[in-house]
Amino acid sequence: MMAYMAADPSDIDRMPRGGFRASCLDRLLETDRPEYLDRDDVDSSIKNQVIGALDWTGRFFKNHERFAGIALDLIADVPDPRILELGAGHGGVSRQLLADHPSAHVTVTDLDPESVARIAASDLGSHPRAEVRRMDATAIDAADGSYDLVLFALSFHHLRPAQAARVFAEGTRVADTLLIIDLPRPPAPLHLLRLATMLPAAAVLPFVHDGIISSLRSYSPSALRSLAHHADPSIELTLRSGLTEPQIVIARRGR
Repeated sequence: MMAYMAADPSDIDRMPRGGFRASCLDRLLETDRPEYLDRDDVDSSIKNQVIGALDWTGRFFKNHERFAGIALDLIADVPDPRILELGAGHGGVSRQLLADHPSAHVTVTDLDPESVARIAASDLGSHPRAEVRRMDATAIDAADGSYDLVLFALSFHHLRPAQAARVFAEGTRVADTLLIIDLPRPPAPLHLLRLATMLPAAAVLPFVHDGIISSLRSYSPSALRSLAHHADPSIELTLRSGLTEPQIVIARRGR
């Protein structure tokens, strides 16, 4: 029998990544250690390796196309959708959104100034239907209802619980729909096995190093529900995930 530990749901920033009722083993499989991408003491060349690897895997495994398709399906009835991508990193998903929808307008953002500068210097910086900006996902600089969809792909796990709850509040404030796509958090025994297969390469491959930390910091469905409820009890969630599939979170405020 798994051992579980209860906690005060009002103290959201102390919530385990597996949720308030996470098992003791699951609580061991998390970390406060930052990824290379989140550290100021890491050379930009290492960060660029990680970002480049994320972009390459997104193109090779067609994740950019897949994520853009999920987003566009949610706004299929909107003729000229306004989309905000948070934590865009390399800009690959925003680029795919613009390619797949002939009249979509995409605001491409990231918190990291170097990433924003890199995106602005790319084709996205001169695209007539794109705007590149620096923006904090926890304090979105936009009026209520400015967008039809907010997309946050493969970056949500970077945030502490209190920050993550702010994303739910802000994303559903500025848009009708918030779409979060992130790593799934498998049951603890399978999670342990996944981490064991990744560990040997972590010392030499920055992408794998960050992948392990990302896995340890990923949120479970139970945790996601607690985060949304903490942000606003009226937020309604639809969750989809699988052991080898990304975790899909669709958040809307109740009418």
